[in-house]
Amino acid sequence: MTTILVTGGTGTLGRRVTERLRSDGHEVRALSRHARPYDVDLRRGGPALDAALTGVPTVVHCASSPRGGDEEAAERLIAAARRAGVGHLVYISIVGVDRVPFGYYRTKFAVERRIERSGVGFTILRTTRFHDLLASLFTSLAASPVLPLPAGVADQPVEVAEVADRLAELALAAPAGRVADLGGPEVRPLDSLARSFLRATGRRRRVVNVPLAGGTYRAFRAGGHLVPDRAVGRGTFEEYLARRSG
Repeated sequence: MTTILVTGGTGTLGRRVTERLRSDGHEVRALSRHARPYDVDLRRGGPALDAALTGVPTVVHCASSPRGGDEEAAERLIAAARRAGVGHLVYISIVGVDRVPFGYYRTKFAVERRIERSGVGFTILRTTRFHDLLASLFTSLAASPVLPLPAGVADQPVEVAEVADRLAELALAAPAGRVADLGGPEVRPLDSLARSFLRATGRRRRVVNVPLAGGTYRAFRAGGHLVPDRAVGRGTFEEYLARRSG
């Protein structure tokens, strides 16, 4: 049995990683800002973080926020991991962080680089966007009678439970550096995915494809966030929507 610390252990992904590892008989410390006894703000670090890492050989770093602070959190975590003698740091990243000049992606890429230079054994897994995130995006956009989408953009959503299974597998193995990306089973036009969402949720909205400008849009349109050659996920967006509706 291995003791593993999961940052963001109560979040969408971290909770599933925690459950998977515990079901396999491992001791898991789920760290987040509001989950006792390991309630720690990684952006501040401090003695509570050191205590949470005591005796931990492996960390799965799932904590992240599009609102900022990821680089500071990574610095605190890496420093504490070094002090605690952690031998393996597993990090979840996003496909395209090195190709799409989107602010959050740039931050994730910067965290990757910090981990690579940390001196701690590491494994980095990049995946495409989760079904949950795409559904949240469509929910927000469907608040008006017209659902606007960036023209010519496709997506490749993946099932979060499959990502959790892969992270748990990697956490129990030796540090492997950057491993093969994990993409969802289908590359689909964004408007096709949006129409599936509307049908599943009983909404009637007009889907409008809107041409945009700028480097980020061009990178998304060129598919910088996709990995069609790594479409190894199994769960489709429609299957996710059916479970969500049911």
